[in-house]
Amino acid sequence: MHKLIKNPVFKHISQIAEKKACEVFVVGGYVRDLLLKRPSKDIDILVLGSGIDFAESVAENWKGCSGLNVFKNFGTAMLRYKDYEIEFVGARKESYRSHSRKPVVEDGSFTDDIARRDFTINAMAVALHPAAFGTLIDLYNGQDDLKNNVLRTPLPAEKTFYDDPLRMMRAVRFATQLNFKLHPQVLKAIKMNGDRLRIISQERITDELQKIIISDKPSTGFKLLFSTGLLHLFFPELSQMQGVEVLDKKAHKDNFFHTLEVLDKVSEKSQNIWLRWAAILHDIAKPVTKKYCPEDGWTFHSHEFIGEKMVKPIFRRLRLPTGGPLKYVQKLVRLHLRPIALTEDSITDSAVRRLLFDAGEDIDDLMLLCKADITSKNEAKVKRFLKNLEKVEQKMVEIEKKDHIRTFQPPVTGEIIMETFGIGPGREIGIIKNAIKDAILDGVITNTYEEAYDFMLKEAEKINLKPLK
Repeated sequence: MHKLIKNPVFKHISQIAEKKACEVFVVGGYVRDLLLKRPSKDIDILVLGSGIDFAESVAENWKGCSGLNVFKNFGTAMLRYKDYEIEFVGARKESYRSHSRKPVVEDGSFTDDIARRDFTINAMAVALHPAAFGTLIDLYNGQDDLKNNVLRTPLPAEKTFYDDPLRMMRAVRFATQLNFKLHPQVLKAIKMNGDRLRIISQERITDELQKIIISDKPSTGFKLLFSTGLLHLFFPELSQMQGVEVLDKKAHKDNFFHTLEVLDKVSEKSQNIWLRWAAILHDIAKPVTKKYCPEDGWTFHSHEFIGEKMVKPIFRRLRLPTGGPLKYVQKLVRLHLRPIALTEDSITDSAVRRLLFDAGEDIDDLMLLCKADITSKNEAKVKRFLKNLEKVEQKMVEIEKKDHIRTFQPPVTGEIIMETFGIGPGREIGIIKNAIKDAILDGVITNTYEEAYDFMLKEAEKINLKPLK
C-alpha cells in the first residue's frame, strides 16, 4: 500500500503524527477510490485523539495549505491543500434514539469508528503514523466486496439504515456510480426501513438524487429507488408513471421505463444535469392526461403543457433551484413534441422560424432531447422519425444563417417606436412589436431594420398612430 499513498499530503500528516505521538489514518472514500484506481480529491483523516488539535498542527507552517475551518460542535476541522479538501475527525462512537437520526456522539476507539461507517467499501483505512505507515486495515472485508462489486454494511443492515436513513439513498447512489449490486440483506433492509426516510431533510435527499442523476447510467439508480419503494416517498409523480394499461387489446408503453431510457440516452450525450432533469420530466403529465378513445387508442393530449405547469411545484418540493434551471426545464418540457410534430409537409420556413424563436439558445438541447425521446422497438419507425428530425435540423441551419432567429432581438425597439410617434409607454408599443415579430417569423418581412421600420409605419396606421415627422 506504500506505493498508493505517495501523495505529499500523507507524508506531511505522517510527520505531524510522529511529532504528536498519535495514531492517524486515512479512511473511507479515498481508500476505496485508491483501490478502484479512481481519482479523488476528498481526504478523510481519522485521529485517535482530537481531530481539531491535530488539524491545527497540520495547518501550521504548511506551504500550500489554506482555509482551516474548525467545527467545534461536530469535533471536526477542514482545510485545503492545493486542490485537495482534507477533513479531520477524532475517533468516535455513536448511539441513536428511535425518534431521531441524530446520534449521541462520544469519544471512541478505532474499531468503534470503523464500525459506524456506512458500507464495508468505505470502512477501510490506511495507517499514516510512522510505525505502521501504509498498512491497510480492512476489518469488514471491504476488499472482497470491491472485487465482487457488491455493497454491504459493516453492521447489520437493518440497524445501519434505521440509525441513519440517508444511508439508504447513499446505497443507491454508490450502486449507481460504481455499477455495484446491493447485497440481498441491504435490499431487504431498505424495503423494511424505507419509511424512515421521512425524517431526513429534503435537501439531503435531493443532494443524493442529484449525484444519481449525474452518474453515467442514472436509470440504474432510479430502478433501485423504485423497486425499494424510496422513490414513492419523495417523487410520487415519477413512480406513478410506471405500468401498462390495456383496453380492447390496445396498450400504451410503460412511461416510467420509457423515461429512464430517454434519460440514459441524453446522459450518453450530455453532462448537463438540467437537460437530464428535462428528460426525467418531459412526460411527467402523462398519468394525469391519459385517456382511452376507441378510435385512437390511448392519448395523452396536452401533456407537454400540463407537464410544464407541474415542473415548478416539483422543483419547489425537491428544493431544486427555481431560477434559470427551472425556466430551462419548463421550456424543454413544453417544446419537446414540437420538432417531431413537424412532418415532411409541415417543415415550412415559418414553422421552423417559430421553433427557433421559442427555443432560442436551447434549441440544440431540445433537439438532443427529441432524438432521445424516440424509443420505439419498431426500427423502421425510429429511422423514419430520426430522418425527419435531420430534415428539421437542416432547415434550421438554412433559416438561422439567413434570419438569425436563434438570438432574435427586435430590429425596432420600444424606444424607437416611442420616439417615432411621440408617445410614452403603453399597449400600442406591445401591439406594434408583436406585429413586427410575427411578420418576421412568418416570412412577411426579413429580420432587418429597414423592412421592420417600414412595416412598423403601416401597422401604426391601423391603430391611428402617425409619425412626428
